[in-house]
Amino acid sequence: MSSVTIIPRGWQATDIPDQTGKNFLITGGTSGLGKATAMELARAGAHVTITARSATKGAATVAEIASDRVDYKLLDLADLSSVRHFTKEFTTPIDVLILNAGVMGTPFSLTKDGFEMQMGTNHLGHFALTGLLREKVSERIVAVSSQMHRAARISGITSDELRNRSRGIGAYNPWSTYAFSKLANLLFIHELERRQMRNNWNLEAVAVHPGYADTNLVAGATVQDRAGALANAIFAQSAERGALPTLCAATYPGLYGASYIGPDGFLEMRGFPKLTRAAAIAYDQRLAKDLWSVSEELTGVVWG
Repeated sequence: MSSVTIIPRGWQATDIPDQTGKNFLITGGTSGLGKATAMELARAGAHVTITARSATKGAATVAEIASDRVDYKLLDLADLSSVRHFTKEFTTPIDVLILNAGVMGTPFSLTKDGFEMQMGTNHLGHFALTGLLREKVSERIVAVSSQMHRAARISGITSDELRNRSRGIGAYNPWSTYAFSKLANLLFIHELERRQMRNNWNLEAVAVHPGYADTNLVAGATVQDRAGALANAIFAQSAERGALPTLCAATYPGLYGASYIGPDGFLEMRGFPKLTRAAAIAYDQRLAKDLWSVSEELTGVVWG
């Protein structure tokens, strides 16, 4: 009988094994979870490339981290031409790809390719990026989801409805759309793990959620935004603590594919990393296959 992987209670960044000689690529590394993840991986000896939408932010973050093991590359996940350019130019082998970038609760808008902004950035952009980089990744693909995925109400959704939601057709609610995009991250990871097993891609696909972390994902001046900022100040754990599940998923030896890691505290809002379970719908194989097919169709990135 095979042994079960158990993450030691209280696992933290100082427990990361030596990462010297390993290459990590992190999307959205200029603030919040991504920056905290990059700092700790570099401290553990890894070479880390973060992506940024602006050269100014990218250069400032690299200067702040102050490590010659960290660099940045320009990437806009809301623009498939940027994704394609990035994957063509990025020639460094990747041990671990961390899909961290995201937008949350945004007003309705479309990406350059006509996708709803949250689905386009959080799921479709990452789907295309990972498909185009897959052969360069040798160990793991880690997607940062959210406990908000549990608020997605899409049981029985059809492929046509998936397509319409991805294109922003129909009624729009920023928070239910965000929840849907975070469920899409989990469906993607689970389908990727199934496909890599069938095709012998020799990867592990793993998902995480940071709990309630202060991540700079949404900012503004509305009453709701100010209330959110107040809640962050009172309840949220730091980005450094919120990054622990990602760091664990990216570096802990012996994890099973399709693992889901989150904080171990009350309602998984804060704490140290532990293995957990997503909502049942995240394991719906029919839904995952349909989303994969729709994603290939919309992005034009067909996985081998």
